[in-house]
Amino acid sequence: MPRAVPPQPVTLTVNGRAYTLQLEPRVTLLDALREYAGLMGTKKGCDRGQCGACTVLVDGRRINACLTLAVMHEGENITTVEGLASQNTLSPMQRAFIEHDAFQCGYCTPGQLCSATALLNEFRNGTATIVTADVRTRAPQLSDDEIRERMSGNICRCGAYVNIVAAVRAVHDAGGQSASVDINANLT
Repeated sequence: MPRAVPPQPVTLTVNGRAYTLQLEPRVTLLDALREYAGLMGTKKGCDRGQCGACTVLVDGRRINACLTLAVMHEGENITTVEGLASQNTLSPMQRAFIEHDAFQCGYCTPGQLCSATALLNEFRNGTATIVTADVRTRAPQLSDDEIRERMSGNICRCGAYVNIVAAVRAVHDAGGQSASVDINANLT
């Protein structure tokens, strides 16, 4: 019978802050974020990489946190939904999700937001998808078909897809900008 490997210190940089956690090598990034670092925004949906609820950004690239081990991400910059806002100001994508009512129950929303944020960067960088008309040239505009394809790894059981596409479209059309909202403004 194999011996258990004792927990080891693992330092993860999450939302600009270093977290040194005592982790067994088999702890997923999702469990490290939620159970060890106390960042509850990233959700555990299927725990099999099929729903996208656990989507986070690692060095700007979106990944399913349930499918990767935490120890694999030392030295990388991890952004969770908590890190999308800056100095109490919602990101353009977060604001657009509110403006376009792009959520219902909200369980998938953290993963949807991280995925949508990465989607815009992928499009800006010229990354093609299966629905890209001509993979040799970068399309000037992001089509709704491209948005749906690029978001296809994120499931919304409530069916808010039309509003999610509208939110992504609004941020893209605004050049990544949206009205800033102080997230503490209504807390008085």
